[in-house]
Amino acid sequence: GMVHYEELKKVEAGLEVYLNLTASVPRVQFDDWTRPQKMAFLINVYNATTLKLVADNYPVESVKDIGGARRVWNLKVVRMFDGKFSLGHLEHEMIRKQFKSPSLHFVLVCGSRGCPPLRKEPYTAGKLEAQFYEQAQVFLRDRNKNYIDLESKTVFLSPIFEWFREDFGKTDGEIISLVAEYFETPERESLLRGGFKINYTKFDWGLNQSGDRK
Repeated sequence: GMVHYEELKKVEAGLEVYLNLTASVPRVQFDDWTRPQKMAFLINVYNATTLKLVADNYPVESVKDIGGARRVWNLKVVRMFDGKFSLGHLEHEMIRKQFKSPSLHFVLVCGSRGCPPLRKEPYTAGKLEAQFYEQAQVFLRDRNKNYIDLESKTVFLSPIFEWFREDFGKTDGEIISLVAEYFETPERESLLRGGFKINYTKFDWGLNQSGDRK
């Protein structure tokens, strides 16, 4: 789930070819696709664009170091439908607003260690629901981001659940019910019995890199 950006820079031409292909898809063709096809396409574009953005600016300690005062998510680096958009616009306006699915937060990778891990395969319409489930399970079982303290009856969750609370549930109880299915059986059963509270862990903005640089 981590990225060796030094190696990625050496083969970046392949990533550029892919992004040129996605940029060439006409809007009318996209509009004719099914919901899973649209979701898979936009998720892949988001993740691939983030990879290229980091590789282009590597070495950096954090994705937040890119873009200066304009902020990295405001840079118009996404090429689609004969236009240029920011990663922020792609995520919030084109993906979250259109699909309204909590699963999206387990697959969009912002280039930070606090994000979900980057999957080793692209997202595809036919496997999307299985891919969503696996990503959620891996993310929620990563004890650096999410864990349960049965003694204090506390669920410690990534700040992602706080930042995008409206995507996961109206109450803490709804959020806990949503995440419960992804934990191991004893923890899941305890959560579903109720009485738990939520605390949030610290988000790690360090670059999601592998290799020699840490």
